[in-house]
Amino acid sequence: MSDARPWHHHLDFWVRPHLNYPRRPLTDILRIAAADVPDAVATTFLGRNTTYAEIKQQADKFATALHRMGVVKGDRVGIMLPNCPQYLVATFGILRLGAIVVNVNPLYTPREVAVIANDSGMRILIVLDLLAPAAAQAVEKLIVTPGSFEELIASVDVPELPRMTVDPENDVAVLQYTGGTTGTPKGAMLTHYNIFANVIQTTTLHIPSLRRGDERYLLVIPFFHIYGFTVGLMAGTWLGAQQILIPKYDVEMLLAAVRDHRPTYFPGVPTLFISLLNHPKARESGLDRIRAFNSGSAPLPLEVLDAFENLTGGMLSEGYGLSEASPVTHTSPLLSIRKVGSVGIPLPDTDQKLVDLETGLAEVKPGEQGELCIAGPQVMKGYWNRPDETATTLREDEHERIWLYTGDVATIDADGFTYIVQRKKDMIIVSGFNVYPGEIEGVLFSHPAVMEAVVIGVPDSYRGEVVKAFVVLKPDVPATVDDLRQHCIANLAEFKRPVKIEIRESLPKSAVGKVLRRVLREEAN
Repeated sequence: MSDARPWHHHLDFWVRPHLNYPRRPLTDILRIAAADVPDAVATTFLGRNTTYAEIKQQADKFATALHRMGVVKGDRVGIMLPNCPQYLVATFGILRLGAIVVNVNPLYTPREVAVIANDSGMRILIVLDLLAPAAAQAVEKLIVTPGSFEELIASVDVPELPRMTVDPENDVAVLQYTGGTTGTPKGAMLTHYNIFANVIQTTTLHIPSLRRGDERYLLVIPFFHIYGFTVGLMAGTWLGAQQILIPKYDVEMLLAAVRDHRPTYFPGVPTLFISLLNHPKARESGLDRIRAFNSGSAPLPLEVLDAFENLTGGMLSEGYGLSEASPVTHTSPLLSIRKVGSVGIPLPDTDQKLVDLETGLAEVKPGEQGELCIAGPQVMKGYWNRPDETATTLREDEHERIWLYTGDVATIDADGFTYIVQRKKDMIIVSGFNVYPGEIEGVLFSHPAVMEAVVIGVPDSYRGEVVKAFVVLKPDVPATVDDLRQHCIANLAEFKRPVKIEIRESLPKSAVGKVLRRVLREEAN
């Protein structure tokens, strides 16, 4: 991108609109950190510190062990862990072989794990011991921690790693699964270049006087989510930050970490900030000493933003992104002008446009709503084994630029600040997690008593949205709301389960028989 854009005038004074991005494998992120600050604390986890030199040594030994097991370049290896030091070791060990990381949500049921494992062709899954019995129903080969994970590392005296050539712009580093309107998960292929570029784009926004090893990241956003993976694990490692890892959200644990470790940076999602606002000890915990807060993954209510900034005296920035963009595309400037209610402006080398909602071909006039499209170095290579869906989502213009069609309706003001209006797709965001109606409806349809099912998102003051299901039962096949709820418990992660299930005699439909979700939303709200 060479042309000046309106938002370039509103980048912070130290941020350049155009940068050069590394054409190197992601393993260089750990290599450089371990060389520059080997004795700096890389992770703080349950009272134990691990240095960058130790993480690097363990990752190299783990890579050696995987290589001995036959893992080669291009193999897919899953990670199904909460935030913990093993996540860093596993990630960089897998990448060191040119293999592909497949992030798997630890909340997933065996059915959901099997879908991702089968689609990706996953060879091995690294899993927490408590989750191993369920994971074993979906994946044949497991590496368990604590257990065989540590044994594999201990079995290597000196790392013996194969010579590996990685093409950063074409070789996939991460398969990040995201759903679709059909409910079928799709693996966004994120290359080494995509993620490395997004790390440079996002860390460039930090105060320029920071030195490697100065930062302390408070990380409760999960690494299996691309927001936590890039902005937390990868960016934290690039900066040599002390990564204060919270394995599961617990407000007492979070406030204790703030008090004991004095983090400098706290990325989160709206539900985190809402829960802190409602805690009686939040004001005395030291939140006011955190330099930067960032909210992503879901819309941030203005009431929450105002209340949190009044509580902490700091600035809570809002950003925007999606799995297909590694994920960050927009954020609020730190010291330039601020427009509350917007998701900020595009990152360096990131372009945006709005196209008409019908054809996606014509750019809309200023001030009008349109589908937000993104171009930039962080945009994915495509969807794993889904050329048709890739062609719909990634489109080349007359200048041979690739645009990512986000599916979100937005407006852009004269300064280039972007405002998300609504989701074009029917996606529901629960506590920052994407929930896709098609998948939940498919589970409901699999119940023998269900004839029709449709789900929508309804507002929730804590989680942003929760799932509500509307069900029509088959004639003469009895079922209760509790029966349906138990069926969902067996087949869906907790955050996907309908909080409300309403049994109806019929559903509102259009003249061609399509269920009118809009009508249901209006009734529910």
